[in-house]
Amino acid sequence: MSAYKYLSNDEVRNQVAQSYYTATGDISESDLGNDHNVAVDALTIGIPLITSGNLGSTIFFRNTGADAAVKLVISPKNTNKIIGSMTQAAAVFSASGVLDNTKATALKGDWVALRAVSLTEWYIIGGQGIWISES
Repeated sequence: MSAYKYLSNDEVRNQVAQSYYTATGDISESDLGNDHNVAVDALTIGIPLITSGNLGSTIFFRNTGADAAVKLVISPKNTNKIIGSMTQAAAVFSASGVLDNTKATALKGDWVALRAVSLTEWYIIGGQGIWISES
């Protein structure tokens, strides 16, 4: 299982390692402990296939682009899917596959955290912003 990767051994100054994306691509197993930041429009970021070695891992995504300027799509591998729900503007959103932070409603700082809870499911453990589910 991956752990968060910190940039300092000092407990007071611990900072989680950051990954930045400028092109569509996949997260590597070695980057599971990083925060993943996206400031470029229309990227699809693939998340690793869940295995017994990364079961329980958490992935954190942050939209760092300007308001209403960056659509971010998070796509699981093969038969894996994203499940769970979060409250959005007094409504509950339920995921059933791919997550999409919609461009028109995206705000800088929108985020979602996912955890590998089974060999086929990444579960939403928290988030902010307007997200939709794509099959």
